[in-house]
Amino acid sequence: MAFDLPALSETPALSETYARNGVVLLPRALNEKALAEALAAWEWSLANPGPGSSRFKSHSDATFYQDLYNPRVLEGYTDMLRASPLPGLITDLWGTPDIWFMYEQVFLKEGGEARRTPWHQDSSYLTIAGADLAVAWITFDTASAADSLEFVRGSHRGVLYNGSRFELGDDTAPLHPDAPMPRLPDIEANRDAFEIVSFPVEPGDVVLFHPAMLHGGAPTHPGTRRRTLTLRFFGANAVYDERPGPAGPRVEGFHGTLRQGDPFRHPSFLKLG
Repeated sequence: MAFDLPALSETPALSETYARNGVVLLPRALNEKALAEALAAWEWSLANPGPGSSRFKSHSDATFYQDLYNPRVLEGYTDMLRASPLPGLITDLWGTPDIWFMYEQVFLKEGGEARRTPWHQDSSYLTIAGADLAVAWITFDTASAADSLEFVRGSHRGVLYNGSRFELGDDTAPLHPDAPMPRLPDIEANRDAFEIVSFPVEPGDVVLFHPAMLHGGAPTHPGTRRRTLTLRFFGANAVYDERPGPAGPRVEGFHGTLRQGDPFRHPSFLKLG
């Protein structure tokens, strides 16, 4: 279901909603120029695939491509990030002035019935925790609420589950079977047991969510395409939080420099405010 949110100009109400629900819709947050610059960054990623690029297995021949943690990302993203209104909008919601860019992720689904993105939490894969965290999900194609990104409302304040291996046939297969983190619930098989929310989106809209949110992406259908860019940010109230296995961010020279609970900082991250 979709739910009503305060207008973009109502920052205090948006801040409360973000803290409570873990997700807000920022309608028309990107004007034509900012949207074009974000699309150019997405296209740079497709033209310059990094070591993290991959195609997820599907039950059909549809394309489900993603790339993330490109070590060259700032070559194609720095100008866009510095000109974008998003860092200012996000720090207004946090109520703190500092913000750093952590990493990018691009998605392309097209060519048929591409599988849905399994339910998961980004925080399961990242050595970071805190209130000043945000993922900006940008779409370059119109999507109905049923075909958009979906969230379990308020789940960023709950249990942190084991990551999904994105295994075909078992979305809850744990990334680290021997880790103490609990296995993901089968949300898709029990949708009525969860308060699932989503938003109809147009190019220029931005969905902003906390990375500890349980979320998943709807499948695409024959004749449709979904191009999305996600930008992950952190602020002053973010700390290093250990995870099992080789958790991100995959920044050269970063791991081993911080201890549990240390402020999350490294000179490799681009400071934007």
